[in-house]
Amino acid sequence: MLESAAALVEEHAALERQLADPAVASDPDAVRTINKRYAALAPTVAAYHAWVGAKDDLAAARELAAEDEGFAAEVPGLEADLAAAEDKLRRLLVPRDPDDDRDVILEVKAGEGGEESALFAGDLLRMYLRHAERRGWKTEVIDATESDLGGYKDVQVAIKAKGTPEPGEAPWARLKFEGGVHRVQRVPVTESQGRIHTSAAGVWVMPEAEDVEVEIDPNDLKIDVYRSSGPGGQSVNTTDSAVRITHLPTGVVVSCQNEKSQLQNKESALRVLRARLHQIAMDEAAAASAEARKSQVRTVDRSERIRTYNFPENRISDHRTGYKAYNLDAVLDGDLEPVIQSAVDADEAARLAAVAETA
Repeated sequence: MLESAAALVEEHAALERQLADPAVASDPDAVRTINKRYAALAPTVAAYHAWVGAKDDLAAARELAAEDEGFAAEVPGLEADLAAAEDKLRRLLVPRDPDDDRDVILEVKAGEGGEESALFAGDLLRMYLRHAERRGWKTEVIDATESDLGGYKDVQVAIKAKGTPEPGEAPWARLKFEGGVHRVQRVPVTESQGRIHTSAAGVWVMPEAEDVEVEIDPNDLKIDVYRSSGPGGQSVNTTDSAVRITHLPTGVVVSCQNEKSQLQNKESALRVLRARLHQIAMDEAAAASAEARKSQVRTVDRSERIRTYNFPENRISDHRTGYKAYNLDAVLDGDLEPVIQSAVDADEAARLAAVAETA
């Protein structure tokens, strides 16, 4: 642990020197890249210095304890401080998801249950939008297909952090565990007998990728245009502004019709396509690494039921972490932090266990 932490401290110092170099300062891309890494290392460097300080304080207290009982009385507290500092440093040294500082594109799709599922998809969208608002994130609905009763058959939204978030606080780091099947149990608005129904909606979360990170050959794309449908203004059903893009090598299909112009819809569709291709590359890398698989909470498979929202009991249950609470109304209003934290903690525990196995 000491060696790896010391190496990161040296890297942090080297990055600081680079940022002070006028030649580097004249290159905005280089500055942005260096600043990103510098900020990511800062908590680990601070934890390392805190650990060194706690270790030195304890050593000094033990040395002086033989001469002064007052110092001996301080030893237990300093030992506890050192243990806490060591635990924090060890956790920060656990290998992290390289995409944790990214923004995300989140998709909610209605599943089994017809109109009720579409209405639930709308509830989930509102939950994520309210949660993003609570955290100070910016949101942008990229594309949406509404249902007859006001729900959503499919909706995609970009969620972006403002400024540079602290490590572990960016949208992908917090929302990546939301992917999977979300099940709802309640009396649908279409139910005249008052019976409780069960339906589901799927959530897919992807780290947003820049165009320079995911190369897309125009020759690999099949682009179709068609007329938009549903709400959207004067251009709906009057112009061929909607765009459907098929990525031929992978078979991924993305469509967008929210914008008024064909060009805007094409750019939005390419944005989603880049995120999906980046996600595919991530999944392939994870599948090739047994260690990576061990360190993941089981959320990659969209067919897996991850959570139940029980309206009659006002209960929220996460089936991966065992989290359960009876404040469903607050959760649907955006108070997702405890639910998300249970998944973050489970993932961290799995990563620590994986490191311990290889130690």
